[in-house]
Amino acid sequence: MNAWIYSQQGVTPCMSKVDPKAEHFVGLMLDGEPELPEVLSCIFGIQTHEARTYEVLVSHPGSTVEELAEKLDRDRSNVNRSLSTLTEKGLATRERRLLDGGGHVYQYSATPLDEARERMHDALDTWTEAVRDRIDEFGE
Repeated sequence: MNAWIYSQQGVTPCMSKVDPKAEHFVGLMLDGEPELPEVLSCIFGIQTHEARTYEVLVSHPGSTVEELAEKLDRDRSNVNRSLSTLTEKGLATRERRLLDGGGHVYQYSATPLDEARERMHDALDTWTEAVRDRIDEFGE
């Protein structure tokens, strides 16, 4: 449903990384006060552990995979996969930092919460508009 909605709406490429599914919205509506991880999971189609990684990145910008793995108490390979997903969804950025002794390390930062919040609002507006359009089609 969502790929059709977004392609028919002609949304921006950034918005195409948003993936709210109707069944996820139902879960949010039934939960009186959903927390950030639930909303991120619904809107961006990410797993709960990826949403948790985003939350940690918000409060610890410039973290490496190793630092995040320690903060999240997760395996580095799992954190690396979460970061790949977050980067792909536009919720994180990666920068290369050169090390004094040679070599480099990647540091990750979360997309600012204000920007993510705006994208969540846009996704909800797009979904609402699609539902309104569908309602208007009834009886035609």
